[in-house]
Amino acid sequence: PGPPRGGGRVTPPRARPASYTPPMFADSQVAVIIPAFDEEQTIAAVVAEFLAGPGVDRVLVVDNRSSDATAERARAAGAEVIREEQPGYGCALRAGLDHAAADGFEILVLTEADGSFRAADLPKLLHYLGDAQMVLGTRTTRQLVEQGANMDFLLRWGNVAAAKLLELCWFFPHEPRLTDVGCTFRALWRDAWLQLAGRLREPGPAFAPEMICEAYARGLRTIEIPVTYGARLGGRSKHSRGRRQTLRTGLSMLRTILRKRLGG
Repeated sequence: PGPPRGGGRVTPPRARPASYTPPMFADSQVAVIIPAFDEEQTIAAVVAEFLAGPGVDRVLVVDNRSSDATAERARAAGAEVIREEQPGYGCALRAGLDHAAADGFEILVLTEADGSFRAADLPKLLHYLGDAQMVLGTRTTRQLVEQGANMDFLLRWGNVAAAKLLELCWFFPHEPRLTDVGCTFRALWRDAWLQLAGRLREPGPAFAPEMICEAYARGLRTIEIPVTYGARLGGRSKHSRGRRQTLRTGLSMLRTILRKRLGG
């Protein structure tokens, strides 16, 4: 394990090399999808890390109308880049998932363009994908939140509270166990995405909990596991850059959870 850092947090050990791939997925095609809006400072490093990751066949960057050199730097780092003109995190993720599914990739992985997630955690998602149709990361395990990560008290416990509401809404018959509704880092099978795709409409960050809600509504087996959450490599968060923005994002997620449960 790494040395203790501020607030008692530690840098977790990396017991397996980044090239490790669970044997059951050796023949599965894996696409990593990264939504990006003005992320020229970080995108090349993230693309390179995930391209070198376990069993990754393609990194797909969805350029969501960036005004900087995001697309050029992603392409130079080895990613396939597509352009999504509809603004919003949800729109970008949906475009990337649709594109990768249409190309026949069997496993679809979502991550962020800011470098806050680690490719070394991908084997964990793949391992549990053998028992589920979708595997969600959670950023609320305090021991895996690194110093400098954008996960203060309000964000952490706000995510936990929203997750418990979602749990309650779908407790029967699924009895889910969730602690984070907004974590982008997740993996799912292509067939699972094809079941979800036509019923997701949120254009912004509420797409993340909407996807979970619809998975339960469709009876898809979903598992949550802890992942490392680190500091951004550069730039600022678009969804939680201040208390007001954080509260706005949280309220939109709560509205989406209730809409999916009460509205069908």
